[in-house]
Amino acid sequence: MAYQAGGQRPAPRPVPESPEAQAYLRDYATLLEAVSFPSVVLDHRWDVVLANTAFETLFRTVGPHPTAMPGDNFLRFVLFHPDAGTVLGEHESSWCLPMLAQFAAAVERHAADRGLQSIRRDIAQDPIMEAAYRQGLPHWIRSVGAAAVQQDGAVRPLLHPDPRWGATTCRIVSETPNALEDMGYTRLTLVLREPGRPADVPRGPRRPRRSASHLSVVPFPEA
Repeated sequence: MAYQAGGQRPAPRPVPESPEAQAYLRDYATLLEAVSFPSVVLDHRWDVVLANTAFETLFRTVGPHPTAMPGDNFLRFVLFHPDAGTVLGEHESSWCLPMLAQFAAAVERHAADRGLQSIRRDIAQDPIMEAAYRQGLPHWIRSVGAAAVQQDGAVRPLLHPDPRWGATTCRIVSETPNALEDMGYTRLTLVLREPGRPADVPRGPRRPRRSASHLSVVPFPEA
């Protein structure tokens, strides 16, 4: 298992100073590796602290990117990597918009955080994404309700590179023990659902790789 799946991070990842915390993370990495589903530990900036092999396998086909690799910062991957839509089904409506909403809440809580402000600046440099963040996102949240923003329990489409899974869905389970929470970390597991199992979310066509902005539209739910 690797802590990083590739790419070049803009800044070194902070690690706990306490030897006890470091030892806990080493043991937790062993536990994470025993999980068969993609599982990842993130800090409040969505920097990846730990990721198991199943997580790396899910994103093994994505190309290199200087700042938005899934094993570096998961939010940056969702928002900025041109290959994100080849793995994350219904990329804009099921992944981008909910995570943009979570990001907006994080910026309110940690207004001075340099890592979050760096992501905010990158959003501002993309006119389409900036418009979605400022104008489209508030309307989308009012339309779909606050529950759509929550990640724990959400069922979202995936396009797994392993043909045994293929086009499927996953349920996001947030399961964070007290020790991780005290470090400011969150653990997410993508519980893959058996192919052919009825999905709780609509599934659209596979989106091609995009070389420019990901948020070409801000989708709204049908009446």
